[in-house]
Amino acid sequence: MKIFVTRKIPEAGLDLLRKEHEVEVNPYDRVLTKEEIIQGLKGKDGLLCLLTDTIDEEVINSEPRLKMIANYAVGYNNIDVKAATKKGIPVSNTPGVLTDTTAEMAWALLFSTARRIVEGDRFTRAGRFKGWSPMLMLGQDVTGKTLGVVGAGRIGTAFALKSKGFNMKVLYVNTKKNVTLEQELNAEKVELDRLLKDSDFVSLHVPLVKSTYHLIGEKELRMMKKTAVLINTSRGPVVDEKALIKALKNRWIFAAGLDVYEHEPEIPDELKKLDNVVLQPHSASATFETRTRMAVTAAENMLIGLKGEIPPNCVNPEVFNKV
Repeated sequence: MKIFVTRKIPEAGLDLLRKEHEVEVNPYDRVLTKEEIIQGLKGKDGLLCLLTDTIDEEVINSEPRLKMIANYAVGYNNIDVKAATKKGIPVSNTPGVLTDTTAEMAWALLFSTARRIVEGDRFTRAGRFKGWSPMLMLGQDVTGKTLGVVGAGRIGTAFALKSKGFNMKVLYVNTKKNVTLEQELNAEKVELDRLLKDSDFVSLHVPLVKSTYHLIGEKELRMMKKTAVLINTSRGPVVDEKALIKALKNRWIFAAGLDVYEHEPEIPDELKKLDNVVLQPHSASATFETRTRMAVTAAENMLIGLKGEIPPNCVNPEVFNKV
């Protein structure tokens, strides 16, 4: 069979695909346009895409031979799963393999913002450091503080568990009780308003769905402590970016650490100019080990799906129940 890969991924994944099928990879190191994806998909049985690719109904319906869509990401809001299901096409993602890596990035952002690491680095490189001063670069302590985890799935749970060494009180918001967090950390399941009001650090770990769009807006940001830090490694539109800029400018909160943005890859100039925000280029899963595991997982999903079997990480298994 023939597979179209929308952008170069680690060779380990491509090698797996090439052992069994013919593979065409986007030769450009950039996001393809919809027209380019449709063109590349012509005559293909499988599509391996990235979270930066919009795979809508038009793309899905453009190739009659399409049998499988494997997403190189844990989130799959870039794919019209409903349209794929309607056509009987399984869709897969890559959960689990990037859990700890993403949780680590959230902690990296937490420490960078709390202790003003990036700001201090710029300050020092600019030759402004003239010696120790009692009021220089004052930040926030982490140990013993209250950690708020919004979304206690795989990544949120891994993130919270890493707080053990800092003796933190953990609050979490989730659709259901998280037994692991409650047993291991004595964490408390609360409503969002309570978490925002009581937490010193708020970290977002929810998928982007209708109910989480702009979950954190002006109202929510005003609830937070002036000394609080907001971390987002989930999806950009979970936070109302305009409201966040306003909150950071007016010091409603102490700082924010972001790996994702509302209109990626566009980032407002106003946000870039602020000292109390740390900005990362959507790189939470960017380690050699994790990106390779993602490639292998996506490839394995593709190979199994093309055989007409249920991929291990299928997000719409109901397609296999159709007669």
